[in-house]
Amino acid sequence: MTYAITQTCCNDATCVAVCPVNCIHPTPGEPDFGTTEMLYIDPKACIDCGACADACPVDAIFPADRLTGRLREYEAINADYYADRTPEPAVASPNFHSWGAPSFPRSLPSDFAPLRIAVVGTGPAGMYAAEDLLLHTNAEVTLIDRLPVAGGLLRYGVAPDHPATKGAGEAFARFHSHPRVRLRLGVEIGRDVSVEELAAHHDAVIYAVGAPADRRLGIPGEDLPGSVAATSVVSWYNAHPETGADAVDVSAGRVVIVGNGNVALDVARVLVMDPDALAATDIADHALAALRGTRVREVVLLGRRGPEHAAYTSSELLALKHLSGVELLVDDRDPRTGETIDTAAPGDRAALLRDVPREAVDWTREPARDRRRIVLRFHSAPVEALGTERVRAVRVTGSTEDGAPAATEIGAGLLVRAIGYRGVRLAGLPFDEATGTVPHEAGRVTGLPGGYVVGWIKRGPSGGIGANRACAEETVGTLLADAVAGALPSPTGTPQAFRKLVRSRSAGLVDARGLAAIDRAERARGRDAGRPRVKLATVPELVAAARGKRWRRPV
Repeated sequence: MTYAITQTCCNDATCVAVCPVNCIHPTPGEPDFGTTEMLYIDPKACIDCGACADACPVDAIFPADRLTGRLREYEAINADYYADRTPEPAVASPNFHSWGAPSFPRSLPSDFAPLRIAVVGTGPAGMYAAEDLLLHTNAEVTLIDRLPVAGGLLRYGVAPDHPATKGAGEAFARFHSHPRVRLRLGVEIGRDVSVEELAAHHDAVIYAVGAPADRRLGIPGEDLPGSVAATSVVSWYNAHPETGADAVDVSAGRVVIVGNGNVALDVARVLVMDPDALAATDIADHALAALRGTRVREVVLLGRRGPEHAAYTSSELLALKHLSGVELLVDDRDPRTGETIDTAAPGDRAALLRDVPREAVDWTREPARDRRRIVLRFHSAPVEALGTERVRAVRVTGSTEDGAPAATEIGAGLLVRAIGYRGVRLAGLPFDEATGTVPHEAGRVTGLPGGYVVGWIKRGPSGGIGANRACAEETVGTLLADAVAGALPSPTGTPQAFRKLVRSRSAGLVDARGLAAIDRAERARGRDAGRPRVKLATVPELVAAARGKRWRRPV
């Protein structure tokens, strides 16, 4: 029996570190690392020890002979990665495989003094940086987030039907109560505390503030009611306290989503899947209620280029193909779409669509009321959102069956733009408007001694959860090298002074004890409803729970 890595692989390579036979690839030292959609286990080299499964933070690894349903395909997916690869020569070694030369990229003096480091942002990027500091140095870490609850993108960006991916948050949560950690939630840097004030109380500050804004389409009608960003939809169904319960209207029969990346697929899947299945997740109460009464029967995903350039990962498309009660369809009116799928080589992205039904969709017809489906439409981009008081249709580019260019009008009551995220300027930090990132050198903020960046605000909105591990390792390595070289400014304020400062500035300050109280309250609500947890969806509710109170909505 061997093990196989499945859909929820986060690519952080924790499994690689514990494998005694080097059977998981690509590894962080290999050229392919960071370019593949997931990691893969070599079935011929695996010795069935299970160390990788125990270490995986997102429960993505299982014995191959126990895979069922839609996960069965991953046994072949893992094996196929090695089909054309030459195995390493066998060596006589008690460790089962040869080892590379020892490498010690960091060297800290034995008398290295403890540093006080602030990490702004409690999502994966910030927590990987905090983990690195706490496990490999004697630093004291202040974790700061503008929301009164930790988690960042893990809490508010991962689809509710991906609980294994959310499980990475459990691994990070153990650091919230670490003896060298001080949690300061509900504090917004740039509003409650300035960048300069934060720096004055710490040896260094790592900004992990992500890329919270969306990219716009730049078409007429984009600002009509019924035209929203995917970020808003994701926040809506994840109970983000800054997104109202009425932020998304799901009363239309058809939804058009511009983009075909993983976020677009997440939104499409949540909008049409069985609400009873969603009821077993931590989806927001208001979103679940709306989806129980939804009229959405069809979601159209627009891709500007062909299926060979689709932005989704193979694992997310496979999940759509196995979505219960939902038909997946390719609109092949454009002849290039079918030709590309039919001629795709095994392993190519377009080849995954070979067994998906195709149809030259008649967009003049209303969606059928007795079925739910997701339509993939390639070589098509939005030109205009049509309507007077709200979106009623979207005009898109396309072609006739003989390949001639032809615009098409698709009736829809909801238009969702899912074409990427973008960082926003933080007062006190330099900012590159062209890239939506903070200028830096290996994580060191340009022109700001003691300032560092990690995650999407550093490299742009690319890479999943696991990509932040290597990103954080680089930034922390740069910070420590600067500390050894004596290049960090000395703080003038004490930890006690900073605590007094944030208490005087933030009315909704939450510490580790308060965060634990929020967790208990949400889990208790979940037990009452037969769900894993029911999220508190507003800032007052979260703060009240942190203080052991039950918030009462004003009447």
